[in-house]
Amino acid sequence: MIRRPKVKSQRMQPHRHNSRHKKHSDLQIKRRLALEYLVHKGAALKRCQLHVTGIVQGVGFRPFVYRYALEFQLTGTVLNNAKGVTIELQGTEENLTQFITTLNTTPPPLARIDNITQTPLPILLSETTFEIIKSDSHKDDDPSSPIGAQVAVSADKSTCQDCLNDMHNPDDRHFGYAFTNCTNCGPRYTIINALPYDRHNTAMADFDMCPECAKAYQNPLDRRYHAQPVSCPVCGPRLSLKTPQGEYIILNTSNFSTPELSTDLAVLTAAADRLHQGQILAIKGLGGFHLICDARNDNAVNTLRLRKQRQAKPLAVMMADIQMAQHYVTGTDAEWQVLSSQERPIVLMSSRAEHDLSLAVAPNLNKLGVFLPYTPLHHLLLGLFKGPLVATSANVSGEPIITDCDELIRHLSHVMDAIVDHNRPIINGCDDSVVQVIQPNMYLPAEVQVLRLARGYAPLSFPLDTPLTQSILAVGAQQKNAIALGFGNNVFLSPHIGDLFSVSAEHYFERTLATFARLYHFAPNLIVRDKHPDYAPSRWAEMHSNSNVELSDTCQCLTVQHHHAHVLSVMAVNQYREPVLGFSFDGTGLGDDGSLWGGEVLLTTLDKAQRLAHFEPIALLGGEQAIKQPVRLLLALLFEQMSLDDVLALNLPIISSMSPNTLTNLYKIWQNGSAIKTSSVGRLFDALACALGLIETTLFEGQAGMAIEAAANRADAIALEAMSLNLPLDVDQWRSSEMFKQIVKLMTEKPLTDNRRDAIARAFLHTLGDAICDYAAQYQHIPTVLCGGVFQNKYLLEYCLSKLWAQGNKVLSSQQIPINDGGIALGQLWYGIHQNQ
Repeated sequence: MIRRPKVKSQRMQPHRHNSRHKKHSDLQIKRRLALEYLVHKGAALKRCQLHVTGIVQGVGFRPFVYRYALEFQLTGTVLNNAKGVTIELQGTEENLTQFITTLNTTPPPLARIDNITQTPLPILLSETTFEIIKSDSHKDDDPSSPIGAQVAVSADKSTCQDCLNDMHNPDDRHFGYAFTNCTNCGPRYTIINALPYDRHNTAMADFDMCPECAKAYQNPLDRRYHAQPVSCPVCGPRLSLKTPQGEYIILNTSNFSTPELSTDLAVLTAAADRLHQGQILAIKGLGGFHLICDARNDNAVNTLRLRKQRQAKPLAVMMADIQMAQHYVTGTDAEWQVLSSQERPIVLMSSRAEHDLSLAVAPNLNKLGVFLPYTPLHHLLLGLFKGPLVATSANVSGEPIITDCDELIRHLSHVMDAIVDHNRPIINGCDDSVVQVIQPNMYLPAEVQVLRLARGYAPLSFPLDTPLTQSILAVGAQQKNAIALGFGNNVFLSPHIGDLFSVSAEHYFERTLATFARLYHFAPNLIVRDKHPDYAPSRWAEMHSNSNVELSDTCQCLTVQHHHAHVLSVMAVNQYREPVLGFSFDGTGLGDDGSLWGGEVLLTTLDKAQRLAHFEPIALLGGEQAIKQPVRLLLALLFEQMSLDDVLALNLPIISSMSPNTLTNLYKIWQNGSAIKTSSVGRLFDALACALGLIETTLFEGQAGMAIEAAANRADAIALEAMSLNLPLDVDQWRSSEMFKQIVKLMTEKPLTDNRRDAIARAFLHTLGDAICDYAAQYQHIPTVLCGGVFQNKYLLEYCLSKLWAQGNKVLSSQQIPINDGGIALGQLWYGIHQNQ
């Protein structure tokens, strides 16, 4: 049972801080005497200014600089501004060199130094101290400069071990506090409103610090020094419990002088009790609300699915710790490390054969998306509940995560039974990141493949080796949208925005644009968009004159083809500029010839993509309806190889269930050639999953790929006999319809047992992989790039990587960039960077 600290322990805190201040004062005196001694002995002094860029604000950088300035007996100053961190240092040449070496080699844990510029300065003999001075919010360059801010906003980070220790220490004033943080952890991007990253520019602006928090905040030797969200139960944000209509059940409104009177613990205790009763709660996290329920309770999970209209898509599960997770999933050392990393992503891991989770969490799949608590609130709640919790984003299907309680009530009051809210605003929404660990064989290192770039990883930034001559904005794709910015020596990729199929989603896209424009004083000279004119980002780019994002007077707009951008995104994160062989396999994207592409082999350079080969175009019988009813895709493939009578005679359940009239009408549509065609590999997955009876209708994107991967893994697990398929390459087209004719033969020549179904699914993946690797063998002189949403299929990707490695092909890694449409903006940006240079 969590107990509140005694008042006595609170009175003892000032003594602790006085000791720290005394230590600080003693160090200053010793440093000054040592410096005077050096000068007396004739040691030559030097003075310089260091300008540091990268992730250097909100990560304990200034106190780090301060401590090492004292250690190396240096005088000077350090301050934050919109350009990064500026340090002035004075001391002996040896000590200055030692300081700069330390800065470069061992920066603070969350910092990333991109560049240090050193400028000599005149000696100031009157200077005797090293001081942290107030941040400068003014730009020190010409305001019309296209360079913009140089500091990189840090992603939110999970609670560090020191803060967890404080939360569980009855003698600490942060004991049981749901918003405990320090410079090494806690919110960053989600609470920032402007740069520099100072409290008045964050969601904490209206929370006045109590004397105890103020002492910690102002002491450079305290790990909470200038931790902008610093607070405690006396002065910080507070929890409340509400009904689905927003009426308070438990409310903390008093101005408490002692934390034991806080009702935050009562809120979490009541929430845990309701979860045990099978209720569904909305709970406010770092970047938005989650919908949570007991993951072991069938009724609760199924009710959540019914209310949220999420029929089959897997649900993520939050585990209290590694030990709890090990009861439900198995993993490699690399997977456990990623799961427990400070980014705390949702990690896709293999589920155990036997566990007590509801089967409705991930129906018919052998994987679970699991993650660990990443805020003090989550830690406290799971400590009280003592079991796994379904934790899925609170949003209307296909729309962004909800960050505001009033909006939550308007849209999801029918889904939840109660709300755990708090009064710290979320300024920038940010969903949970989703990753999987790729390790093809024992000879290749494990790599994290990011499927959704969000909390913990984003905003993602990296420095360029050559500065840009203009500011560039890339507006991304229609689905899994993110935006990218390039200016100065910097590239930034926003967190996942989502699918832009609604007005609210488009507004979220525009708010994200405005956020980055505001943070970085960014006014683009060039906008890059997809070639599809009807994508929401494309429309925005063409109508940008009406936008709330300031543009340069000479702003231009470029277009780049979707699959070209896929390949370019991987080139960008590797800063690679030479030709590559790209396999760009996904759902669909508008091709250069006006048709729908999705299975492309591209000889790719910075400015063009030559289409070397592609999959045979197949008819979308009924247009969009063919994606929802994949039997139409299957029929289109079969009609390429078989007569209508032969198809009618097939003993396939999915076809037998259709009336002869429907089949005849679909055949006529195929025959007259009026249907739109696509070369999409994603649609082949849909057709196969339908043929094998793994799905009937497509309920969510990627469903077929997940089902086929699960089947292939089952085939491997019991060492089923390998089956052989052939995917012929006819000039420049892979004849997928011939492969499906073989698949149907395998399905009908013998009874279709579960084992036979799994073996066919595996054979399909092996056949695709063999085709890819055999083609790449002809281009071993240039790197290979595997990209597009199809390569989220872990089985296929690992098969390809292992075989490519064995035959000597170099493969460029996607690193932290999503190979699905979430990376398109970065590819667009890389295209824009290299035009007209």
